[in-house]
Amino acid sequence: MEDKNFSVPDSLQLITQMINTAKKEQKDSGRGWILWGWLLFSGSILTFINFYTNWTSTWVIWNFFAVAAVLLLLYSIIRTIFFPKAVKVKTYTGDLFIKLNIGFFIFLLLIIVAINNNSISPSKGFSMLLGLYGFWILIYGTALNFKPSVYGAYITWACAFAALYVDHFKWVMLLQAVAVLSGYIIPGHLAYREFNKQKNI
Repeated sequence: MEDKNFSVPDSLQLITQMINTAKKEQKDSGRGWILWGWLLFSGSILTFINFYTNWTSTWVIWNFFAVAAVLLLLYSIIRTIFFPKAVKVKTYTGDLFIKLNIGFFIFLLLIIVAINNNSISPSKGFSMLLGLYGFWILIYGTALNFKPSVYGAYITWACAFAALYVDHFKWVMLLQAVAVLSGYIIPGHLAYREFNKQKNI
């Protein structure tokens, strides 16, 4: 097989195509942000409303959320094991996201355990959760150069700081609803729209 000699313009075109392909592969579809965002938003708003209606225990709502989260995790594991997708080329960004997700869920579990064993109050615990969400959103937004997520991270942190100073858990829930709307739902829908545009190019 003979090696093909590339001219400078051909080489530049090939490099440009490779960069554009890599960018497209690293785009986040936004579906995960949308799904988790609406779950968190619904849990927060239902908890806020429940303080006025008192139709159930506050923790019934979050136990339902925990069950939904475990079912989604099991679904993801089963899909990965039994219905694997074509293996993609390993990239630095992809590897970073895997490690980031592991660290995020370990820290998330730590905060949840601390709330459940009364090491910290639910209000302060959820404030810490918002701080963690903001960090996660910022890293993703920066790595993918997606400004709506970066802006959403700062709004999420603002809500986290505000949650430290409110006097009732219901206001923490309202702040969390604002945070996930800004950091998860809106950027998620924008990313989904952009992903579909890129896919159709």
